[in-house]
Amino acid sequence: MINKTPAQGRWFRRLLFLSLLIPAVPALGAQVTLELLVPEAPPLTIASEGERHGIVGDTALRAIKQAGYESDLRVLPWARAQKYVSEQDNILIAPLSRTPEREDRFTWIAPIMRMDRAFFSLEHKVASFEEARQRFKVIAVGLGSAQEEILRSKGFAPEQIYSVKIGENPAQLLLKGRVDAWFNGVQESTYIWERVSSRPLLMSSPMVSHDLYLACSKVCNADVVADLARSIAALRADGYIEKVKNRYMRTKSTENK
Repeated sequence: MINKTPAQGRWFRRLLFLSLLIPAVPALGAQVTLELLVPEAPPLTIASEGERHGIVGDTALRAIKQAGYESDLRVLPWARAQKYVSEQDNILIAPLSRTPEREDRFTWIAPIMRMDRAFFSLEHKVASFEEARQRFKVIAVGLGSAQEEILRSKGFAPEQIYSVKIGENPAQLLLKGRVDAWFNGVQESTYIWERVSSRPLLMSSPMVSHDLYLACSKVCNADVVADLARSIAALRADGYIEKVKNRYMRTKSTENK
């Protein structure tokens, strides 16, 4: 039996108490899981088709895996997803256009692909933002999307911008005549339209183009950012990203003549 002096006893009890306050430290080598938020926006990101996660989704998940991390894919409405990621730490988000309004709210890890944006209509093909502003009374855009920001910045009136949940809803609104046009990414619109209608869809020339990024919260672990940036660069260099794009974009039903 070890005899303790009163002072030693007090010191021992203090150490025991402090040890209960210190959180457990993960064992060395434990794999880190990264949370990735995406919208349901085929063919860019998909969460409802098993192992098919879209061009950006497949690329982001492959980059996470090759960098040595686990992934936790979650789907949220796009505006809510952006708000959540910008207010939390170390949460990934994709596909995010790097616009002036978003620049200081996120950590920009790496671009995955370029996306053109254009106006789509059943009746008119416009050649400029000015013509679109004069021609279309109501234009559908995805809620929380860069398209929404772009139209506001180009001087479109609030009543001209009809914001709806990202997905196939804008295409349905166009078919039903509830909107005059749809302003959206070319790849996404083409992919959605051929699944909802066989009617010819008129597309303007691309009005603006942005890189779609894998991004992170404003406060994001520097090692994670560097690891994922290197991983995406490697996927681009070995042709993986181009192969994924070709796999999802095999057909095209949009008239652009």
